[in-house]
Amino acid sequence: MLFEREVPCEVSDIAECLVEFSHPIERVGFEAGAMSQHLFFGLTDEGFDVVCMEARQVNAALSAMRNKTDKTDARGIAQILRTGWFSPVHMKSREAHGLRALLSTRKALLKKTMDLANEVRGLLKIFGIRLPQTVKHGSFDGVVRPMIEIDDVLAHALVPLLDARVVLYQHYLELDRRVKRAASQDNVCMRLMTIPGVGPIAALSFKSAVDDPTRFKRSRTVGAHFGLTPRRYQSGEHDNPGRISKAGDRDVRAVLYAAANALLMRTMASSQIKSWGMRLMRTKGRRRAVVAVARKLAILMHRMWIDGSEFRQDQVGGMA
Repeated sequence: MLFEREVPCEVSDIAECLVEFSHPIERVGFEAGAMSQHLFFGLTDEGFDVVCMEARQVNAALSAMRNKTDKTDARGIAQILRTGWFSPVHMKSREAHGLRALLSTRKALLKKTMDLANEVRGLLKIFGIRLPQTVKHGSFDGVVRPMIEIDDVLAHALVPLLDARVVLYQHYLELDRRVKRAASQDNVCMRLMTIPGVGPIAALSFKSAVDDPTRFKRSRTVGAHFGLTPRRYQSGEHDNPGRISKAGDRDVRAVLYAAANALLMRTMASSQIKSWGMRLMRTKGRRRAVVAVARKLAILMHRMWIDGSEFRQDQVGGMA
């Protein structure tokens, strides 16, 4: 160990500290985290060769150390960087992060809107009022408000909740329109949406998560990247395939699962991938079939992005 120093987690402070080091610096490395994007591009602009290491692998290596402190973590990361036993993390473009921020805020507002609606439902049950589950988001206020306003006690307590929910829901609708507009103005998303079951949310989520399709040498690896392939444990005579790894972006995995479910259960158009999924459903069950189709969709979407092609009914998605 040649040099140690504690500095604030800011590009200027880190760069100044590294410049003061008397030896030439071959590479700067850190664990993936919330500040990764800022640090990576900031230190790269300062002229350093920067690498961001996958958090899961770094955590596994550091867990072998007896004590966990900031100092021991820094030393461990330095040793990992020196040995090269790590997987570099792709740093997404500013455009990709902008799309992901749009999708995240839309999802957050929808969740808060649903939380407030569920809170109102729960409080109404105390007074013997049960709302039907068929009340949709758009009609919720129109159905519930008249029921509440006729009772002064209910109105005093619940009208503020309804007012807050209305504001959140209007902002959610605006973000939903922005998401659909962004997808309709993107050529890649428009091609991806030619696949049955794939809508604006799935297309934008996939595009923003992949960012650069050329970073995957084979389309088959995309399914594994998003945690849609089984884990495997092999030791001696034991070789046990497990459940899917659930590695990578959980939001993308969720929208791919939803798209696969829509393709199998809702779309009317026939296609090779749907026929394949339905056969699998009869032999393996619905859940496994949906996961398998989601994996095929990830492969197919990447291949279409690379080829610049649109969906064909005879495509199954098993391209290399």
